[in-house]
Amino acid sequence: MEDSIYIGVAFIIGGVLVWLLFKLKGGEGNILIQNQLKDIRDVLDRKLGESHESMRTQIGESNKLIRDITSKMTHLEGTNEKVLNIADQLKVLQNTLLNPKQRGVLGEVILESVLNNVLPSKHFEMQYKFNDGEIVDAAIFMGDVNSRKILPVDSKFPLENYNRFVKASDKVEKASLENEFAKDVKNRINETSKYVRPNEGTFDFAFMFIPSEAIYYDLLINDVGSGSSSRDLINYAFEKQVIIVASTSMMAYLQTIMHGLRALQIEESAKEIRSRVEELGRHIGSYDEYMKKLGKSLGTTVNHYNHAYKELNKIDKDVLRITDDSIGIEPEIVDRPHLDE
Repeated sequence: MEDSIYIGVAFIIGGVLVWLLFKLKGGEGNILIQNQLKDIRDVLDRKLGESHESMRTQIGESNKLIRDITSKMTHLEGTNEKVLNIADQLKVLQNTLLNPKQRGVLGEVILESVLNNVLPSKHFEMQYKFNDGEIVDAAIFMGDVNSRKILPVDSKFPLENYNRFVKASDKVEKASLENEFAKDVKNRINETSKYVRPNEGTFDFAFMFIPSEAIYYDLLINDVGSGSSSRDLINYAFEKQVIIVASTSMMAYLQTIMHGLRALQIEESAKEIRSRVEELGRHIGSYDEYMKKLGKSLGTTVNHYNHAYKELNKIDKDVLRITDDSIGIEPEIVDRPHLDE
């Protein structure tokens, strides 16, 4: 745009100069016109150069802006893809939670993930089978090889009745659904209690793992079950030798059990040390008896030795009486060992 203006101005000025050329005759007019044309050309060159530089700068900024917009659009497309992927995953998760069997599998996966995060693989086993073929979702092994204890952990996900109970707005319907949910949880507690088998090396209790923190929280603060039964669900679980845990509380329970086992191991070690010391005392007593017997035997031997020397001295005296010459035997009397009675 600016170039067009400059060119138009140049044409106008050129026209004026041509008109002056006709008006002014002679060498002075030609020189004046040439000087004016030179000045005009210099101005035009300078202005065109500035205009081109400005255009290059604007084009560069425009290109940078286009690149930034393109980059942001590409990033936005990637973000949209991630959002769509997350939406698809949430849809899959929702479908999984609607299916009881798949929901159970999901609970086992969450349980395994929790155990993997806190225990070495050798200290637990998924899908542990008992002697009668019954399978518990997980078994945690505690203690050493000689005194190993098994902690059964069964994953339960009573979601359907819980969701109905939470979504209900009518008080009568809510109370009815609360009773249904409480019955559902009690059934799960009963199912978990069958894995308490001390005769097969288990503790006298089992864990019922609930993958949902929301359900566990409602059970923990007694919002569920206290109105439908004279005994709340937590106490009912204790009576059935079942401890209800979630991902967060399970860690605290495991740490408590581990500390208890360490204390038990220390007590067992102290008993073993005391037993070993008593055995050592018996060995020392036996050694003392043998040493006393050896001392008595040595005393008897010394007596025999001294008596033998005395008899030898008698022989020397007999030789002296016969030959009037002594052999010169000097008996060496050995002291008996001193025994403390």
